[in-house]
Amino acid sequence: MAQPAIVLLSGGLDSTTVLAIAKDQGFEPYALSFRYGQRHSVELEAAERVAKSLGAAGHVIVDIDLRVFGGSALTSDIEVPKHDHVGEVAADNVPITYVPARNTIFLSFALAYAEVSGATDIFAGVTAVDYSGYPDCRPEYMAAYEEMANLATRAGIEGTNRLRLHSPLIEMSKADIIREGLRLGVDYSITSSCYDPDERGRACGRCDTCLLRLKGFSEAGVSDPVVYRTTTA
Repeated sequence: MAQPAIVLLSGGLDSTTVLAIAKDQGFEPYALSFRYGQRHSVELEAAERVAKSLGAAGHVIVDIDLRVFGGSALTSDIEVPKHDHVGEVAADNVPITYVPARNTIFLSFALAYAEVSGATDIFAGVTAVDYSGYPDCRPEYMAAYEEMANLATRAGIEGTNRLRLHSPLIEMSKADIIREGLRLGVDYSITSSCYDPDERGRACGRCDTCLLRLKGFSEAGVSDPVVYRTTTA
């Protein structure tokens, strides 16, 4: 019988690929998504499509409201930065699209879900190569969280099971992630990565995540199947 695993699923390119990887590794994936007050809530519709398409054993959407804190273009009225070229996306500074403590919060929910479901594995789609400079996407952060998780759970204290935090994309480029997803049969047309989609769900083509996604598809030698309002060079 397959072991259960909790997979953080936003509905974007990276988390979708991770869900496919978890299933390919023989786990029974349970997807976990969040309605946290994000302006790009269309991603939750994508997450539902992805969970169904890839055969997740379950899909839970948790409601929290990070707008009460703000501090990010994704959870406040701050404008999402736009660029004309991917070279303008800086990865050495923390951008305004960083949501304070978001991954820590999401992983804490995943940890609780793992405890009650008997899972000892959590998958997250963080990457430290083609990313926007978020501090909670670094390898040292993920290693530290795993250590903390095993100090904070009943299973860890009793020594019955050690929780493992998987970040299979962390050293992969966006192009390599796309190639791996295509190898596993991922349909990227049902995903949504844009931070500022229009009312029809079309990607803007100019925010950091759109530009990095387009760069990845270009380097992978395939076309991005999602619909964009505009595309850039």
